[in-house]
Amino acid sequence: MSAPDAAVPDTVLVRRVRLGDRTAFDEIITKHGPGMYRFALRMVGGHQADAGEVVQEAFISAWKNIETFEARSSLRTWLFSLVSRRAADLQRKRRPTPIDDDVLSAIAPASHRDPLQDVMDKELIAALQVALAELPHQQRAVWLLREVEDMSYDEIATTLTMTPDSVRGQLHRGRKNLAERMAQWR
Repeated sequence: MSAPDAAVPDTVLVRRVRLGDRTAFDEIITKHGPGMYRFALRMVGGHQADAGEVVQEAFISAWKNIETFEARSSLRTWLFSLVSRRAADLQRKRRPTPIDDDVLSAIAPASHRDPLQDVMDKELIAALQVALAELPHQQRAVWLLREVEDMSYDEIATTLTMTPDSVRGQLHRGRKNLAERMAQWR
């Protein structure tokens, strides 16, 4: 099997997959899988096995339902919407759990100059993880897609099957809830 060509547009890959080309689907997995996994990992509280299961189920669904992809949105947003639904299903089956310590470390990188600052950064991240885990599913999903995955409001709306105005509202409420929960860190 040859290495995936990043220059192949998603529309071409989708057409090839619809014709039964498994290597094209492998290219889709290689291209979009890492972002989907990052999103799933955050949505399921940092549990790697659960995130892997969510992404695997999303890709199985994508393979089975590629004919239903109408390209009204990007392939990326369609795949992220599959991940979001699978993560929500999994979370409904289980109690909420705190996010793994290293998941959000990029938001507050460790300080190399001051051990006290390092401790405070770790405490901040731990508090943020707890606060995120306490957010309702939609608010957490919108916040993560906007703040971590850097999706536009329209992309988030398509991914989560909501309107851009609903995205703005969920993001506003999520930010407000996080601000309240994180007030001691101001």
